[in-house]
Amino acid sequence: MISLLPLLTLLPVVLGEGLYTRSSPVLQVDGRSYRELIEKSNHTTILEFYAPWCGHCKNLAPAFEKAAKSLSGLAKVAAVNCDEESNKQFCGSMGVQGFPTLKIVKPGKKAGKPVVEDYQGARTAKAIVDAVVEKIPNHVRRLKDADYEKWLDEGGSERPKAILFSVKGMVSALLKAIAVDFLGVIDVAQIRDKEKEAIEVFNIEKFPTLVLLPGDGKDPVHYNGGMKKEEIVKFLSQAASPNPDPAPSAKKEKKPKSSSSSTNKSRASKSSSAFSKASASHESADSASAKATQTSETATEPDTPPTSSPDPAVVTEAAQKPVKVPTAELAPPIQSLQDGLSLQQKCLNTKGGTCVLLLLPEGMTAETVPAISGLSEIAFKHSQAKRNLFPFYQLPASNSQGLALRTKLGLKPDTVEVVAVNGKRGWYRHYSAQSFKQAEIEDWIDAIRMGDLPKSSLPEGLLVPAEGLPMEPVRMEIPGFHEGMNKEEIREAMRGQMPEGVEFEIEEIDDDEYERLKVRDPEIKGQGTQKNPVIGGEEGGEGKGYSHEEL
Repeated sequence: MISLLPLLTLLPVVLGEGLYTRSSPVLQVDGRSYRELIEKSNHTTILEFYAPWCGHCKNLAPAFEKAAKSLSGLAKVAAVNCDEESNKQFCGSMGVQGFPTLKIVKPGKKAGKPVVEDYQGARTAKAIVDAVVEKIPNHVRRLKDADYEKWLDEGGSERPKAILFSVKGMVSALLKAIAVDFLGVIDVAQIRDKEKEAIEVFNIEKFPTLVLLPGDGKDPVHYNGGMKKEEIVKFLSQAASPNPDPAPSAKKEKKPKSSSSSTNKSRASKSSSAFSKASASHESADSASAKATQTSETATEPDTPPTSSPDPAVVTEAAQKPVKVPTAELAPPIQSLQDGLSLQQKCLNTKGGTCVLLLLPEGMTAETVPAISGLSEIAFKHSQAKRNLFPFYQLPASNSQGLALRTKLGLKPDTVEVVAVNGKRGWYRHYSAQSFKQAEIEDWIDAIRMGDLPKSSLPEGLLVPAEGLPMEPVRMEIPGFHEGMNKEEIREAMRGQMPEGVEFEIEEIDDDEYERLKVRDPEIKGQGTQKNPVIGGEEGGEGKGYSHEEL
């Protein structure tokens, strides 16, 4: 089904016999049309690399066509027949190692330089649609009463704008796709029903309501049609025309051909030849195991991070030049809470604020490192920008309260889980996505900050009264501290660090107590036998706090 909109215009492509007919909703591309239709597009695409003789590809085809119908107008669903001789070079350059291979192509920061990542999800229409919808670029601004007026002034009074007033906080795939269509032409925003001032200013009486501000001092226009893309695009087009797809690029002066062109052709030929051999091997194996299950036959790629769309001319390892990588400050790992009392003191109490908790299983899993790394990078980024963000903690499997939290929330003991909790308000939110990529975790964190995610009540028995908890030990670095300092010298060294009027006591601890503190505080580990005194009130070792619900 080809949309009548000018947004997803298809270039005529002549291809041989494949799995998808000309009337199929799946767009058929080759190396040249890929660059025109997908690489230069503002829209997200899921691209299948297949061979007509591949049994798994035949099994996938109905679900892939169903996904294409569901994503019509939202994103592109395309396929490449890698069995075509003219496509083998392109398939090889895209790193195809088995059939079917699915890749999601998302517009990058620079036009014509998309981000390509492997799709590793289920081979069902719903799973494919859900994965692609998550990758649709979001150019929709979420506004509140405090900032909508400033947004209206951006770009000048003559620039058209559109605002969707909705009861939902999350931006729909439909609105994201519309914002992509009008990118740089009409600014698109969304305002929730709780923003009373904006609702009154624009005379909003029902939700959802779409309002067009044509610009040039013209009065706002309320949309009264159905929430279908074709109708909405037609309504917005009275203010400005949507972008063609792909957007026209600026003409560049032709550069003289370099002497390396013949070398590039040679490399491309080698890439095509190598892929042909791999394809022939796969075809032979596919024929030999035609009765095997889809899971056992399918060749999959390693889970590699997203990469920029490759150039069909393959560069050999010998020809690669060293690339200087700018050094960046590494993000420190998020703090680990080793025992149940620490978790109660930080988060699971009746006065606790919002905490993001990473629950780790016993032993390493494939998700352990990405989850820790992603949360650590997010926390570090906000810290560097001096933005206040709720704390992140990792909980090892040995944390008794972490185990109680898993049990109460019905989470499996052998999986990596991320949960946001708020003790004071008694709610939690579970991160349910299968991927622990930083971008996806960060979207979830942002949704918590904006209050957009649904809340669930924390089960009874997890929170303890804040008044009954022992005070947390405070660890301080004392300038010039050395083993021979007496209490008075330490007190004098600390006097300049303590707030005026604060009284404190100094207690020297023995080696056994120090070892117990090392178990609770990883920061103390590796400091040798030299000890800084613990300043504060009562020391809270494991077992001195609440044991309720500890398993």
